Amino acid sequence: MIKKKLKKINLIDVDFEQISGFSRITSKSNKYISTCFDIAIKLLKYNISNKFINGPICKKTFLKNKYNGITEYLAYKTNTKKFAMIIYNKDLSVCPLTTHLPIKYVSKKINKLEIINKVKLINKFWKEHFYKKVKIGIAGLNPHCESIDNYNEDLSIISPIVKKLQKLKYNIEGPYGADTIFLKNNRKKFDLIIGMYHDQVLAPMKTLFEYDAINITVGLPFIRVSPDHGPNESMLGKNKSNYLSLLNSIKFLDF
Repeated sequence: MIKKKLKKINLIDVDFEQISGFSRITSKSNKYISTCFDIAIKLLKYNISNKFINGPICKKTFLKNKYNGITEYLAYKTNTKKFAMIIYNKDLSVCPLTTHLPIKYVSKKINKLEIINKVKLINKFWKEHFYKKVKIGIAGLNPHCESIDNYNEDLSIISPIVKKLQKLKYNIEGPYGADTIFLKNNRKKFDLIIGMYHDQVLAPMKTLFEYDAINITVGLPFIRVSPDHGPNESMLGKNKSNYLSLLNSIKFLDF
């Protein structure tokens, strides 16, 4: 008789008394979160697991403007130079080329190497986890991919690198105007759409799927997922929050 492998959850007591209650986020809760991250990364380093999940975190309070987001924080903690943030849904996913970056800095961070790195990471992830080559659409930076300025990033940077990636047999098309790439008949052509900045792709993604998506960081030494939303401090302790994204995160890691 074949015995089923029992699944269990191992819990580590991280001095819960550091938290001063569930009514607000404080410096004590930040210390608790930091300790949890440190312990989790140590467990991953010693190959106790290769999967990492975190709940919604108040970036403004926890990171204190030292890092743009939790994605960048984990990249720093693991000395990861090349990484990508994927907001995943089985019907459509997105990836911002620049993550958690103020708009005024976006154009300065767009370059051919960054696009190549993101495409390679995304393609590798799709092959390893979904066993297929990913179909990628890429949005331009400027409205309609046009610019009244003498320098047009869509023509000078994005279009040439897309052609180069196509010659290298990557399944990628663009650049497309960000105002039309998410139309139904356009988005159904792709598994994933790369945008130039955070809200360019996350705003339509959350409009389409609301809480039915998860955040995946690729490029780290482990698989990291989290719910695709931040904390709602006004609902702390009230048991009213929508749990769908957290549930999908857990299912994705196949716990």
